[in-house]
Amino acid sequence: MLAELSGADAITAPVRAAGDRAHLGRLSIIVLAFVLLVAMALSMTTGASGASAWSLLGHWLGFGHADATQLVRDHAVVINIRLPRMLLGMLIGAGLAVSGLLMQGLFRNPLADPGLVGVSSGSALGAVSVIVLGTTMFAPLTQALGIFTLPAAAFLGGLFTTAILYRVATRGGQTAIATMLLAGIALGALAGAISGVLVYVASDAQLRDLTFWGMGSLAGATWIKIFAAGPIIVLALVTSSFLAKGLNALTLGEATAAHLGVPVQRFKRVAILAVAAATGASVAVSGGIGFVGIVVPHLLRLVIGPDHRYLLPATALLGASFLLLADALSRTIVAPAELPIGIVTAAFGGPFFLWILLRRRAAIAW
Repeated sequence: MLAELSGADAITAPVRAAGDRAHLGRLSIIVLAFVLLVAMALSMTTGASGASAWSLLGHWLGFGHADATQLVRDHAVVINIRLPRMLLGMLIGAGLAVSGLLMQGLFRNPLADPGLVGVSSGSALGAVSVIVLGTTMFAPLTQALGIFTLPAAAFLGGLFTTAILYRVATRGGQTAIATMLLAGIALGALAGAISGVLVYVASDAQLRDLTFWGMGSLAGATWIKIFAAGPIIVLALVTSSFLAKGLNALTLGEATAAHLGVPVQRFKRVAILAVAAATGASVAVSGGIGFVGIVVPHLLRLVIGPDHRYLLPATALLGASFLLLADALSRTIVAPAELPIGIVTAAFGGPFFLWILLRRRAAIAW
């Protein structure tokens, strides 16, 4: 293409292309912010109870005509159920999507995802351990940490798994992608096996909770869960916002990134901590919700390119919107019952993942 251009055009064409990408990135962030507002409105107005967020809003603004009984019901449903559910969905969607983007940037591979390389399984093992053994073996820890026990256990499980994965896949400062994927599969299987043992010894009540928890759901969203997991996810998201330039440099290779002034090893440790924190806290309060971290970043990368200065905020916005829309769908397609949200995200993410594999099978063959 450049060979067909004259000398001046050949020099300025990449600059113009980068400028177009930057403009598209900024435009995408504005559009995605609007999409998130629509998803928030849909989340607040969708449900089997018949409660209306609009009548409650009209009452607050002074032009509503709902009776007192209806207002009490609407207030109870909207403020105590739908609002924490919406906020938790936004946090988890943004956290899982950004975690996927960080891992893909860190390993320089679009197939990297906390769910595929065992990080989510490690977080799940930490959470299952607390659920099953929280009143016996981990009783002192549960009493000391209170409501933060479950997010902390899931965070430590994800962090421990990520550290092992990084240690196994990295040699001489270089991370082998094939080794990383295979090690992730092995670690995920091992964590799943240990979780299976804990599920086997669980009581009937714990077993029922674990079964629904494993399929992922926002049905148990409460203000307490938001206060427990929210600060951890927000801290991970804020930290990730400072990693854009380092991720851009890593796309050129670790040696080049080091020459550009990026402290590569310290940068990797910070990114891994952010992934473990966001994934662990999300898994702790919502269960296993897969494919968000691989679908959202890959879709955006196709549209706005690989510049992480725009990818990071766009991924957070689309991840939050994606999970809110999936949650609204899970509440309506089998109403008045509710489908676990992990089934909905897997129904979209599974075919999408196969599509990525078909597009990149030549590149990942070894």
